[in-house]
Amino acid sequence: MIKSVEDPTVANILSTDALKIYDIPRYQREYTWGQRDWANLYDDITQNDPGYFLGSFIVVNGSINAKTDTVHFEVIDGQQRLTTLSLLLAALYARIMGHGDLLDEDLMYDEVRPLRNRLILKTDKSMSRVVPQVQNQNLEDYRWILKEFVGLDSVEQKPKFFGLRKMSRAFNYFSERLDEDVEGREGNERIRELLRICKLVYSAVVVQITVDSHADAYTLFASLNNRGVPLSAVDLIKNMLLGKVAGTDDKQLDYYFERWQLVLHNLGDDYKTQERFFRQNYDAFRREVNRPFVVDEGSQLPLGSVATRSNLLKIYEKRMETDSDARMVLDELIENSAIYSKIIGLDSESLGLELSRQLLELSRAQGVPSYLMLLSLMKKRDQLELNDAILAQLVRLLVCFFVRRNLTDTPPTRDLERLFINICESLEVEGVKGVEAAQYIKGRLVAVSASDSVFRERLEGPIYDVNPDMTRYILTVLAAPSVTNEMKGLWDRYASGNYVWTIEHIFPQGENIPDEWVRMVANGDFEKAREVQANQVHTLGNLTITGYNSKLSNMPFVTKRDRKDANGTNVGYRNGLNLNEELVNTDTWTGEQIQRRTDKLVEASLRAFDFDEVQL
Repeated sequence: MIKSVEDPTVANILSTDALKIYDIPRYQREYTWGQRDWANLYDDITQNDPGYFLGSFIVVNGSINAKTDTVHFEVIDGQQRLTTLSLLLAALYARIMGHGDLLDEDLMYDEVRPLRNRLILKTDKSMSRVVPQVQNQNLEDYRWILKEFVGLDSVEQKPKFFGLRKMSRAFNYFSERLDEDVEGREGNERIRELLRICKLVYSAVVVQITVDSHADAYTLFASLNNRGVPLSAVDLIKNMLLGKVAGTDDKQLDYYFERWQLVLHNLGDDYKTQERFFRQNYDAFRREVNRPFVVDEGSQLPLGSVATRSNLLKIYEKRMETDSDARMVLDELIENSAIYSKIIGLDSESLGLELSRQLLELSRAQGVPSYLMLLSLMKKRDQLELNDAILAQLVRLLVCFFVRRNLTDTPPTRDLERLFINICESLEVEGVKGVEAAQYIKGRLVAVSASDSVFRERLEGPIYDVNPDMTRYILTVLAAPSVTNEMKGLWDRYASGNYVWTIEHIFPQGENIPDEWVRMVANGDFEKAREVQANQVHTLGNLTITGYNSKLSNMPFVTKRDRKDANGTNVGYRNGLNLNEELVNTDTWTGEQIQRRTDKLVEASLRAFDFDEVQL
């Protein structure tokens, strides 16, 4: 994976004699470091002993330019630091040359020209050693700085609004810091101090890690403690793809970059969702994807049986070996991400109301592993003769499946991905369509689910302790019929991100049971009250949902029941939810009442998530 680890100092990386060029691809992030980053870098170098460790950067194995004999490394990670170091060296060169009248020939030969040659190739003064990417005029600004202050042989004009952008501001920042450090010194003393700082920069350790591919680079990110934000797998897929399809034409780059943005628009801003799509996009169609790579009687899945975080880059890198392959993959990603957008609820306009509603319920029921199957079904819906009505019932089936699975852990999490992949591939083998296909899927899911008796046992037990999120989901499903338009939605959130409605333990769950509760539950017997708490506090019968959980807490039962807010609105158990029917008509709350309510809610839950109620 790692081809080499070398050149541990800035002086060796930017060697005056080596014909090395560090290219930052045009599709990488633009230069984003700001004053805090510049200050940290400068202080780390100047306020520590020589040889201070600044981190590492990753490059893909260099290619040789036959015309110039230069070796070009593609910088995959660490471009912000590398660019900033070169800007600091440029500022040092400019400040030293500002005292040109004091520089004799020996000093120019031994110190100053070598500094310039670390920024510009000695053999071709039109080439810089670091080549920033083009976004937001990064490359233009950088080349202008080297032309104006270091001697780059270039015909470029000063870019418009140059002084407003990060490259210019970084160069000016370092220039000002250098002026501060030599303030009060005269003539040769200034030059000696600037050269001392220059040597500290040269001695700083920045390890160059050379790898063979983008995929190898990605596997290193988790273990490297670099400053800045490492590229994600999705970033690297973008880099590989645009690098293949865009060629050297900026207009082409802009065109394909906009097409890539369609994919991200469909998936939203959440990185976990984006990465999950790229994995599930492979899993859902792995047979078709692998066919071009099968050799004779070899493995039918040479790219991998499933996509994981560790092999995701290798899969897409292999699929995009040529320009035409990359364009095909991009078209596929745009089409499939548009479907995925409907599944995750970002685009529900073209779906039927019931299908949209059931997809929302599936996300709340933690049914994300099934998205790969839904992606396949919805892409092949015409071929499989699946309309919105059938799909809505299938999603409802998945809701039942995941509620039961998430409480019973049957089937186990490790089996879910392969289960849904296998169902997708078996549909083709079985040749079933329409309702018959839906019934086939139902049969497969029911066959691997926990039995009704096991599901009942989990519902009767300390459900909140087993899975509080699923407990909340079950309670909201049971309460939904009683929610009115005047109420806050059961899934509404505050600006903080917390739910308006949260789970409330009627009999308090805290270790210090209030005396009034001890008297009510156990006639003053604290040990008996602890026994009731231990056995029943987390069962369905002792749980409800309220918007004022933190305020109700350990209050006496009647106070909780009758509590109102400043406007006189019932915010206790008289809040109008059907879950509280037993609570509003009693002045006491005992173990027997908890058990009766548990039995009632268990029966309601069994009906709500009964496979037989899903009509296919």
